[in-house]
Amino acid sequence: MKNFQRLLLNDRFILGVIFVNAIVIFFQGFDIPHNIIRALAQTDNIITLIFVAELIVKLRSYGTREFFKSNWNIFDALLILLAVPSLIFWVTNISTLDLDYLLVLRVTRIFKFFRFLRFFPQIDELVRGVQRALNASVIVLLGFFVFIFIISIVSTFIYREVSPEHFGDPFKSLYSIFKVFTVEGWYEVPDEIAAASSPTIAALTKIFFVAILLVGGIFGLSLVNSIFVDAMVSDNNDELEEKVASLEEKIDLLIEKVNKGKPL
Repeated sequence: MKNFQRLLLNDRFILGVIFVNAIVIFFQGFDIPHNIIRALAQTDNIITLIFVAELIVKLRSYGTREFFKSNWNIFDALLILLAVPSLIFWVTNISTLDLDYLLVLRVTRIFKFFRFLRFFPQIDELVRGVQRALNASVIVLLGFFVFIFIISIVSTFIYREVSPEHFGDPFKSLYSIFKVFTVEGWYEVPDEIAAASSPTIAALTKIFFVAILLVGGIFGLSLVNSIFVDAMVSDNNDELEEKVASLEEKIDLLIEKVNKGKPL
């Protein structure tokens, strides 16, 4: 029993189990004989049981308070709990009941894949970089969203009669403007409107959407991206700045000693 507990506390073993689970669920997506599908499903459920046992062993070994001090442990526990519904269906054989609509919850077992993240090299530094980037970009992102929101409302009142499929209501308009901002295929929406409008309206529409693309899709997204990337690498910049500051202090001390005629 103790050997099994030590095994569950071994990160390499858990990584191997996650890898096997990924392969099992991958093959479940193919049209293969029913008996093989059933064997894969049984294997997947056994792996989920292993993960549940792992969570219990870690809680008992580390203690609840100590265990939940780690964000990665919280992340792992959440992913394991999300996979539990598929295990409940297996144990209770719920598929024989008139509750087929609940079977969609079986898809939650795929969330176990995200446990791969904690084993990525330097994942902690990457997560901290993303957090810094989000904190630095929040105001710009908020302003960007407000800009999209305003443009979508304006576009709704201008084009809802001409192009109801794109601007029939504010939600449709918001999605259409967002597609324009992504740059890919941005011209499709204004071309459809222009084809159903007079030459004057068609020309003004194209000018309107080109302006939106320039302000939001090119300048706006470039600004957001530059701030995000700058914040991601700021940790390295801070380290370099500290080293430069330290070198400057040493140089100043050397110059001061030379000026006073003191030996170096």
